[in-house]
Parts: sequence; C-alpha cells; structure tokens
Amino acid sequence: MVTYVTRLIRHLASPPWRGRTTFPAHTMRAIEQAIRESEAGHNGQIRFAVEAALEVVPLLRNQSARERAIEVFSLLRVWDTEHNNGVLVYLLLADRDVEIIADRGIHRRVGADEWEPICREMEQAFREGRFVDGVIAGIRAVSAHLTRHYPGKGRRPNELRHQHPARMCGGPGGRCGHLCRRYPGGAG
Repeated sequence: MVTYVTRLIRHLASPPWRGRTTFPAHTMRAIEQAIRESEAGHNGQIRFAVEAALEVVPLLRNQSARERAIEVFSLLRVWDTEHNNGVLVYLLLADRDVEIIADRGIHRRVGADEWEPICREMEQAFREGRFVDGVIAGIRAVSAHLTRHYPGKGRRPNELRHQHPARMCGGPGGRCGHLCRRYPGGAG
C-alpha cells in the first residue's frame, strides 16, 4: 500500500501538463469517437474523464480515486439519464488508478465484480504505455455490458448531449478550481 506521504509527493510533483501529454487532443478525439460508436449499439451513456492529480485540499484530506470519481460522476451529471444507465470511466494518473462509476440502473445488473476486471485490464495497458488502447478497450468492455442490458432500438437522442464524452479534469495545471473541461485543442 502506498503511504500517505508518498502519495502526497506523487500528486504534488505531477507536472501540470501530464494529462495533456499522456492524452493529447488527438487521443481524446479518438476516445470520443469510440464512445460515440459504442453508444450507437445501446441506450446507455458513457463518459471518460482523466485527471493528472488531485487538488491540494482533497489530497490533504486523503480523498481516494474512487471518492473523486464519484464526485466527478455527480458534477458531470452522468446520472441524468432516463434509465439510470450512465457510466463514468475515470482515470487518476498520479495514483495510476482507474475507477468505473455506474448509475444505479446499470449497477443493479452489472456489479462491482464485473467492473473491476475492466479497470485492472486498463491499468495493465497503461503500465505498458498503451493509454489509447487501454481506454478504448475499457470503453468497449463497458459498452458490451450496456448493449447486453440496454440494447439500442433505433436512433435515440444523446441524453448527455450538453457534454463532450471525454474530459480532462482540473484546470490549467490540473489543480485549479475548474472541474472538467474539454481537452485543449478540441472544439467547444
């Protein structure tokens, strides 16, 4: 287990540009495209958020990656779907941790024991430096669950259309007061 001091140092030493270099604009566009393509086959909603490091106050409170993912899930309103089937795939780079937060409708059908292997497979790909492959494989795995439980029936509106499906969390430097924004270099 990583000690509190080691975690503090890792977060505080995370350079402001780490998220943008690990997930540059073209990578985020590829992830967005994968999400849009996956959503054509089901009635669920998927969002991806990446954050380089926690801000200082949550870090000092020892906020976990899971707690932060739940916060981002709420603030992005991923829960705001008719069938409560929104899913957030959250990556906290400083902790090297992936969390999947599923709304209550899909979570009743797909429990933590099924989400956890997806997270571990993504983390393995990241350890190998395959960030795009890891995220897209994770999106496809999440999508497979949504397709099984919420199959698409023709065209449907994007229930979270006010959002971009892929987000870089934090502000400039990943630590200012902004929650999540569209990745640098992207439209909107």
